[in-house]
Amino acid sequence: MRYVIYARKSTEDDDRQILSIEAQLVELQEFAAKEKLEIVASFQEAKTAKEPGRIKFAEMLSFLEKGKAERILSWHPDRLARNSVDGGKIIHMIDKGLIRSLKFPTFWCEPTPQGLFMLNIAFGQSKYYVDNLRENVKRGLRQKIRNGVWPSWAPVGYLNNAKTRGIDVDKEKAPKVRKLFEMYSTGSYTFISLANWCKENGLRGNLGKEISVSNVQHILQNPFYFGLMRYRGEIFEGTHEPLVSKKLFDLCQEVMAKRGRVQEVKKHRFSFLGLMKCASCGCSITAQYAKGNGGIYTYYRCTKKKGVCQEKHYIQENELAAQIKTLLQKVSLSSHDTKKVLAALDNEQEKAKQEAQDKVDILKNQLAQNETKLQKLLDVYLDNALTQQEYATKKEKFMSEKIRLAEKITDFEQKGLSWLEPAREFVLSLNQAENLLS
Repeated sequence: MRYVIYARKSTEDDDRQILSIEAQLVELQEFAAKEKLEIVASFQEAKTAKEPGRIKFAEMLSFLEKGKAERILSWHPDRLARNSVDGGKIIHMIDKGLIRSLKFPTFWCEPTPQGLFMLNIAFGQSKYYVDNLRENVKRGLRQKIRNGVWPSWAPVGYLNNAKTRGIDVDKEKAPKVRKLFEMYSTGSYTFISLANWCKENGLRGNLGKEISVSNVQHILQNPFYFGLMRYRGEIFEGTHEPLVSKKLFDLCQEVMAKRGRVQEVKKHRFSFLGLMKCASCGCSITAQYAKGNGGIYTYYRCTKKKGVCQEKHYIQENELAAQIKTLLQKVSLSSHDTKKVLAALDNEQEKAKQEAQDKVDILKNQLAQNETKLQKLLDVYLDNALTQQEYATKKEKFMSEKIRLAEKITDFEQKGLSWLEPAREFVLSLNQAENLLS
């Protein structure tokens, strides 16, 4: 009459169901003492039984197959199996006589046709419970994502709020994540250099791990940061606070698409490099050092990457500086004239506000049309006229456009007519040309 005890809890987390195994063991030992059962071994593990592959469960079956015991004592059949494979193993070993009895404080089972029938029912109920729970959880997650709340672990820059079950901005990491987008959008950084930047500036994942190169790419491609959520291949609108604008996000995608992993090239610090194109063939202007007249001089020339160019000569840096100075003189605006032009622009403020409001009305009408298209798309999908993939692709396009329109409306409402601020910046840049001359 040799028995083995088997106790199990469903989670591997140390801080969850912490008393479950201890409580089972105490109850089972008391039951064994009361029934005068001989216990020769005890097996405990923290592992879900919804899938096969439990280590301690396999050790227990091996222990029984070797004839070291013939009976199992457990709290309930669902502790032994919640899947058809493990349940089938138990019943098969009973049929072969390797297991002669199963005892449970709250359940009766004997190795008879009636007992095996009841055990099959118990294992089936356990599996049904797991399957039903899985579907209920999935349903809850789907409704959560429909409500605009991210149902999983928060991305870097956000935190899971245990009280509200929502997503909050991580005040410490959010500015660094935003800086990551801004840096990459310039086209001057590789994923590797950004991963090193994260390491140097203490930006780590929410589990404390370093941000890897692949993590950087995933962050830069995640629409979550401008307000959309991609879940199981479909796009949803989120209620969380965006960290970057749609415009900045799209700029990063353009850089990624055009240049892939941007190769950083160490260059000499030539003053005017990158500012000019060749007037004859349109190629870039490059620079180099050359010795002459007892010194080292900087020269600029056409790269001639498109073939033969009629520009045959080099130009020295001081000559180029003189040409740039002449150009600046043509476009410079004195501080006195700058003040006069800015004052004139201020007088246009009221007119600009009205024009801005008209523009906002147009954008709001476009936004309403976008909402209508989204609803029609859903109706077509529900009529089975689109596949899941086609629906998800079209929906992502409409949702991105919705975010873009909403951002433009906000910009107009907060900053006014789009031409007014650029006009001011243009006038100030002409004044800056005056300053550059000095």
